[in-house]
Amino acid sequence: MNRSRLTLSLALLTVPLAAAQTVAPAPLTVPGDTRPDAPELAARGQYAVGVRTLNLVNRGQQDIVNAPKEGAIPRYDRPLTVEVWYPAPGVSGSGSTTYPDVLGSGPGDPRRPNTPFETPGRATRDAPAVQAGPFPLVILSHGYPGSRILMSYLGENLASKGYIVASIDHTDSTHGDKAAFASTLVNRALDDTFVIGEMARLGAAGSGSFLSNVVNADQTGIVGYSMGGYGALNAAGAGFGPQMAPLVPGGAFAQRQVGNYTVDPRIKAVVALAPWGGDAAVKAIGVNFGGKYGFWEDAGLANLKVPTMFIVGDRDDVAFYEGGVKPLFENAVNTERYMVVYQNASHNSAPNPPPTASLGNFDDYMHYAEPAWDLGRLNNLNQHFVTAFLNLKLKGQAAAAEYLNVPVQKSNDIKFSRNADGTPKPDDTSWKGFKDRTARGIELYKLMPK
Repeated sequence: MNRSRLTLSLALLTVPLAAAQTVAPAPLTVPGDTRPDAPELAARGQYAVGVRTLNLVNRGQQDIVNAPKEGAIPRYDRPLTVEVWYPAPGVSGSGSTTYPDVLGSGPGDPRRPNTPFETPGRATRDAPAVQAGPFPLVILSHGYPGSRILMSYLGENLASKGYIVASIDHTDSTHGDKAAFASTLVNRALDDTFVIGEMARLGAAGSGSFLSNVVNADQTGIVGYSMGGYGALNAAGAGFGPQMAPLVPGGAFAQRQVGNYTVDPRIKAVVALAPWGGDAAVKAIGVNFGGKYGFWEDAGLANLKVPTMFIVGDRDDVAFYEGGVKPLFENAVNTERYMVVYQNASHNSAPNPPPTASLGNFDDYMHYAEPAWDLGRLNNLNQHFVTAFLNLKLKGQAAAAEYLNVPVQKSNDIKFSRNADGTPKPDDTSWKGFKDRTARGIELYKLMPK
C-alpha cells in the first residue's frame, strides 16, 4: 500500500472513533449514579434531595472508653453527628454538594493518616423539605471504622424515593476518632434508638425544625453495614448471649443481652449488610468464648421478630458467610427474612466506591474496594434490593414483593424468555427489574417464620 492510500485509510478509521467520542455519556462521578445495566429500582426517585447536618447529644451515657478496670463507669454527654437526607423541592437528581470525610483507621496512625477528602453528591445543602409526608424514617449505620458519609449513595437514593434518612457518625467508631472497641460493642444499638427518638421529636408538629410534620418515625428501618449491621440486629431484638460480657468493662454489656431490654416498637425493618458478630467473625479476632452464633445464642436470634434483609458476599473475610452471616439468616426463626448473596464478593459490598484520595494507600483503598466487583455496580444492586424491601415493609407496597420473590434463587440459572412484545413466555424465570444478561453472580433467598 502506498503512503497516500495508507493516510486515507487511517483517516477513515479515525472518523467513527471521533464521532463515538462526541456522544459518549459522561463518566459516573457521583456515588449512586446508575449504570446502563442497573436494575429497575436502583434509579433515583421522584424527589430532589436536601441534606443537613445535625449535632445531637445523648446525655448521661456510660463513658466506656474511659471506664476503669474495676468500679463504676463514669458518665458523659455523648455527641453524635448525623447527616440527614430528605425529599426536597425540585427535579430529581438536580442537586449538587460535597461531603467532607477523612481516610484512615483512627487518629495517630502513620500508615493510614487521617487524610481529608470530599465525596460528591446530588443533594442541595439546607434545602427546605417537601411537605408531602410524613415519610418513613431510615437510620443508616456505618462500619468500624467508618463515617456517616460511607453510604451516601444509598442515603441520597432513599431520600429521593420518599424516605427521611439519618446517617450517624458513631462516636469512637469513625475514621477520625476510632477508640476502644468496647464502646462500639455497647453503643451501636443505643445510638440507633436514641436517634430514632430525636428524629421523632424533630418531626413532631410544632417542633420548629425543618423536619416538623415530615418524619414518620413509627415506620422506621435500620440499615447497618458490618458493625452497623451488628447493632441493627441487636436494636431490633437479637439480644447477645451472656458469655460475651467480658468484652466490655463494668458489666455494661448486660443491658444488650436477650431479655434485658425492650425493642423500640417503631423499628419495622432491618437491612444488615455484612453484619459482623457471627461465630467465624468472633473467632477471627481471637475470642474463643462466643456463643453458638458468636455474639448470639438460639434465644437471641429467636427474639429477632422484625422483618430483616441480610446482604453479604460469599467470600466475606471479616463477617464471613459460612459460619458467619448465613447461620444468622437461617436461625432467626421468628421473622420473615431475605438474604442477598454476591458471589465472590468479600466484605466491602456496602460502601461508596474508593475515593481518589485512597489510590495511593493500599489499606485505605481496600477499605472500600471489592476485587471481583465494580463498586458502582454493587451500589446499584444495593439500591435496588434495599428499595424493594423497605417499600414493602415501611410503605406497605405489596407490588414490591415481586422484586424479592424470585422464581430461581441463583441469578446465573435464570432463563430470560420473552415474546416479541416483551411479555414473559411460560418458561421465563428472570428476576423482575433486571434486563436480559444483567442478573449475574447474585443469589436471593427467603425464609418465613416458623
